[in-house]
Amino acid sequence: WMKIIKMENVTLPPNKVHFIVSQQMTRYDVKNYLEKIYEVPVQDVRTRNMVGKITKNAMDKGTLIKADDYKLAIVTLQAGQTFEYPDLKIENQNEENKEKLDDEMSKAKQVFRKNVQKDEQKYRPGVPSFFGL
Repeated sequence: WMKIIKMENVTLPPNKVHFIVSQQMTRYDVKNYLEKIYEVPVQDVRTRNMVGKITKNAMDKGTLIKADDYKLAIVTLQAGQTFEYPDLKIENQNEENKEKLDDEMSKAKQVFRKNVQKDEQKYRPGVPSFFGL
């Protein structure tokens, strides 16, 4: 498996890409994978084994938690090739989801008002009927 990453604090030339790859993959595996599966011309691959971050456990004081180790592959494409990161921002779906959520919220409010029996429970206004005594 390979996971493409974009490092925010590192500026790269347009023909270099960073990947997080499986620990078992070698640089030759990465090169062959990209060339044969995605038909991307690769000039060079550098790999680096990275140690997972160690943090204190907030739940159990005195213990440490270590994130999994990973392998970073820095792929250099051939001259003239540039890599553009895919645009993963989906704006239209956000608007559609917002409309659906608004509809569901209004229906839920109607059901809540219907279930709240203000006439029968004058001494407990605003409490749903399923809390009745």
